[in-house]
Amino acid sequence: MELQLIDLQKQYEAIKNDVEKNIIEVLSSARYIMGDNVKCFENEFCEYLGVKHAISVGNGTDALVIALKAMGIKPGDEVITTPFTFFATAETIAAVGAVPVFVDVDLRTFNIDVNKIEEKITNRTKAIAPVHIFGQSADMDKINEIAKKHNLLVIEDACQAIGAEYKGKKIGTLGDVACFSFFPTKNLGCAGDGGIIVTNNDKIAKIAKGLRTHGSGVAGKEAYELLTGTKEEDIEQSTSNETVYNPAKYYNYMIGYNSRLDELQAAILRIKLREIDKWNNLRAEHAAYYNKGLKDTELIKPYRLEDTKHVYHMYILQSEKRSELLKHLGENKIATGVYYPVPLHLQKAFKNLGYKLGDMPNAEYLSQRTFAIPMYPELTKEQQDYVIEKVKEFK
Repeated sequence: MELQLIDLQKQYEAIKNDVEKNIIEVLSSARYIMGDNVKCFENEFCEYLGVKHAISVGNGTDALVIALKAMGIKPGDEVITTPFTFFATAETIAAVGAVPVFVDVDLRTFNIDVNKIEEKITNRTKAIAPVHIFGQSADMDKINEIAKKHNLLVIEDACQAIGAEYKGKKIGTLGDVACFSFFPTKNLGCAGDGGIIVTNNDKIAKIAKGLRTHGSGVAGKEAYELLTGTKEEDIEQSTSNETVYNPAKYYNYMIGYNSRLDELQAAILRIKLREIDKWNNLRAEHAAYYNKGLKDTELIKPYRLEDTKHVYHMYILQSEKRSELLKHLGENKIATGVYYPVPLHLQKAFKNLGYKLGDMPNAEYLSQRTFAIPMYPELTKEQQDYVIEKVKEFK
């Protein structure tokens, strides 16, 4: 038996007919940019989460950059975040000229340790960027309490947590703004790159819409008017196919980005959004099955906070003998992944920040022990039994 870490082909086979039908409709429409599928997906995503605004963009990284800019984060500002996550979380903070300030993580949940946040706050701190790592919510009550006390913004990096919940509320609705990624391996993934920004803040939404398309057109104009307090002349807006021609795009009001979710990806995501709760529930069932099957091993299994819905973007185990165990599983054709081998504060890209080994002991400890085994909705019990058998076989 051979097992992938995530089997994207299995998921495609389950929705193949609907996906191919939608793709053909988009191709034959010749409307590839900011068309009806993009608008409908944004509306459906708002409805799913229960938020006012959803601004789709080219990928999760762009979502974070544009959201930070729309929130007013500028060069010299500090944003508090976690070192145990994908690089983009901190990269985007640096990309807007701000400084990522790392706070160590909780050993059980892998999320930012809320008890260590306040000691890192300075007069330059403008925001907290918690990550809901591997599909489990950070402690948002405490984070929001700290943010309110110190007049800080909260940007949720929800890229791994679509459908997750905290105390009955959907992840993505708990801060000032949240960002999601639709990279193919995410719980809700497209057939390429995609991302989205969500918020209930009208101002942030309006600025983000302006920034995603070169600061141009009606969206750019409205964002500019909001930021400057001016009233600009009206401009002509296309009512036909924006892919071919839109006169408004040649009027630029801000330095922005070229970051749009394309029509094909939106058409695919609309189908997948209807399935996401079912898929997440299957992930949770698979996690429970792994937990039961591996209970008598020395491996540390995922910890789930009470009052949360964990969506198991990854099923993460910990082992003192990680390298040897991964070698054994590889020899038995079971794919695994190491998340994350180098905590962000020790990445070469952030050498200028002056962190050193020992500064984030929990993140450093986890980076030597954590790994993922196969997790996706279409996993069968037979496949899970094989993984469990081979893990237990290792001594």
